[in-house]
Amino acid sequence: MSTPLGTTSPHGELFRREPANPILTANDWPYQINTVFNPGATTHDGETVLLCRVEDRRGLSHLTVARSPDGVLGWRVDPKPLLADDPADQTSMWGVEDCRITYVAELETYVISYTAYGPSGPCVALATTDDFQSVEKLGVVMPPEDKNASLLPRRVGGDFILYHRPYSAHVGGADVWLSRSKDLRTWSSPEPVMASREGAWWDAARMGLGPAPIETEHGWLGVYHGVKQMAAGPLYRAGLVLFDIDNPAKVVRRSPQWVLGPAADYETHGDVPNVVFPTGLIHDAETGELRLYYGAGDSVIAVATATMSEVMDYLLQYG
Repeated sequence: MSTPLGTTSPHGELFRREPANPILTANDWPYQINTVFNPGATTHDGETVLLCRVEDRRGLSHLTVARSPDGVLGWRVDPKPLLADDPADQTSMWGVEDCRITYVAELETYVISYTAYGPSGPCVALATTDDFQSVEKLGVVMPPEDKNASLLPRRVGGDFILYHRPYSAHVGGADVWLSRSKDLRTWSSPEPVMASREGAWWDAARMGLGPAPIETEHGWLGVYHGVKQMAAGPLYRAGLVLFDIDNPAKVVRRSPQWVLGPAADYETHGDVPNVVFPTGLIHDAETGELRLYYGAGDSVIAVATATMSEVMDYLLQYG
């Protein structure tokens, strides 16, 4: 029998919801939108930066920057998108979605991995930015159908490592795979990393890696979303995984339980109810705090916190 998480949150989960949740909604936007959710997260110039998925009132998504001095309150939202749909581009004419952000020290830049969406389906694209005011597009790096891409912050074995979720008959379902690259443009064929569990598990239907994993002494700490298909529809929750530091295709720890699932009203209701979708993770090395940013109900943005020591103590119990 699995060890319970305890009662650090009102719902008995490892991560504690911020009382100010939801921290960003459509009402915070300086222009008319439908919803805002699934943000990439990082820090820049002493502030928390979220690159938020914004669905407009056509139903198409774009990515807009929001900044906060403390990562919870005082958000300033840019007046226009940083990345948006391109009617002239078949790969992104239906929008761009669900980014993750990685600061790559070797390149002295932030790499944005995101889903571009067009008639052929979702695909993985990359872009870089130094200031979140302008971007350089590297283009599509994984063909359709592929999404949920997350880049490690440094090379491993001489290669950049990109986790992603291809979906086709030859790879067999919606699981986590990785590819390797020397230059961020040309990538190797995907290697299997982590599969959905079989049966009635909370992550049995499908899964995808969330924010860029954080390097720790025990391995690469990642957060992923898992889906269980219920009679009323899909149920999205968040779990933890630890990848081997020298072989990031190897899973060394994986949480048997979810660590954050839909419970609050803003998570159980929305355009897509019963969704917790983690896409941003910030570690404060001085305090040890982890801030997990996520889309709730595909309608708003929320944040939950834990300490690095709590997370690692929990995760290291499991092989």
